[in-house]
Amino acid sequence: MIGGLFIYNHKGEVLISRVYRDDIGRNAVDAFRVNVIHARQQVRSPVTNIARTSFFHVKRSNIWLAAVTKQNVNAAMVFEFLYKMCDVMTAYFGKISEENIKNNFVLIYELLDEILDFGYPQNSETGALKTFITQQGIKGQTKEEQSQITSQVTGQIGWRREGIKYRRNELFLDVLESVNLLMSPQGQVLSAHVSGRVVMKSYLSGMPECKFGMNDKIVIDKQGKGGGTDDQSIAIDDCTFHQCVRLSKFDSERSISFIPPDGEYELMRYRTTKDIILPFRVIPLVREVGRTKLEVKVVIKSNFKPSLLAQKIEVRIPTPLNTSGVQVICMKGKAKYKASENAIVWKIKRMAGMKESQISAEIELLPTNDKKKWARPPISMNFEVPFAPSGLKVRYLKVFESKLNYSDHDVIKWVRYIGRSGIYETRC
Repeated sequence: MIGGLFIYNHKGEVLISRVYRDDIGRNAVDAFRVNVIHARQQVRSPVTNIARTSFFHVKRSNIWLAAVTKQNVNAAMVFEFLYKMCDVMTAYFGKISEENIKNNFVLIYELLDEILDFGYPQNSETGALKTFITQQGIKGQTKEEQSQITSQVTGQIGWRREGIKYRRNELFLDVLESVNLLMSPQGQVLSAHVSGRVVMKSYLSGMPECKFGMNDKIVIDKQGKGGGTDDQSIAIDDCTFHQCVRLSKFDSERSISFIPPDGEYELMRYRTTKDIILPFRVIPLVREVGRTKLEVKVVIKSNFKPSLLAQKIEVRIPTPLNTSGVQVICMKGKAKYKASENAIVWKIKRMAGMKESQISAEIELLPTNDKKKWARPPISMNFEVPFAPSGLKVRYLKVFESKLNYSDHDVIKWVRYIGRSGIYETRC
């Protein structure tokens, strides 16, 4: 039960204001501006309680979206709505910026009237909204079209309208993973997990039924497989699905069966903590030479198939605050000392699997009276690899459409794996 929704710019000026309940007054607008946007200290918590009123906020570049309530609401539901609202606005007019919001404020009010009813979230599927709310406002509809919209909004399949036709049926599936690591200087893994998303783009005619299977450990064990390299399974700790997925079938058969929305959508999110493939190993060596000099050597080793290439590799080696000069020698790529960031930034365009590269640096230090030892922040790394660090693999992706004359073989399917670094750090 959301009492009101406000959108602010970076100055705290209200761009959009929509109050759904009488218990939220205009003073709530000022309270958020003073206590959060113009707060003297940085506000880290996304939930702020002011005078028995709860403010839930998310920030997109320099725009603040705040949901306000005096009720004891489900916080996860409010944030899910705010993120969905951001997705809807992005789908309609691109980047969320002050200029775009001012140019589309009538459209945003129309969307808010449809998405929220008396503070309760309703249909927020972009595909369904676009059938009757356009950039030019609400379209005039014939009686037949109105009945179709009503059945779509109130029916079981609110995320997809009937009568969609494409000359060529295509399905794109992206497995996008973010690998997070904290490693000790000796190479011991202190913590590691992978956060993944399965994002799909479907351009399919009619009302097709899709089935998606992966090398989930429970599925492989049920089928009596395992042991071979091709049937290597992964243990998924937790996962969430798009509303189109039939959860009953997933619980009983562990198969992901769904009628896909039209266009781009996120099918599922998941998290794994076991048997993670760490794409890179960072080996640091830091030696203090007296009080005015540091010698640093960092070796990075790629831990994946030689046929694969990692891209956009960046290693950030922290330096002490009293650094006066740095001399860097690197085998591959380019390295530069950035005084403003107190770090040596080493960039490599691409690197094949089972290779290693190293960088050496001599750091000159200014004399200081501070007796505290340098804390040695961890070395961080960014990269992109063409595989899933969790080990997830798409085993099958099938499409069934009974009413129209096309089968699974007629659908062109594309599957892509992208693994990126999250917080990937090694202590030195």
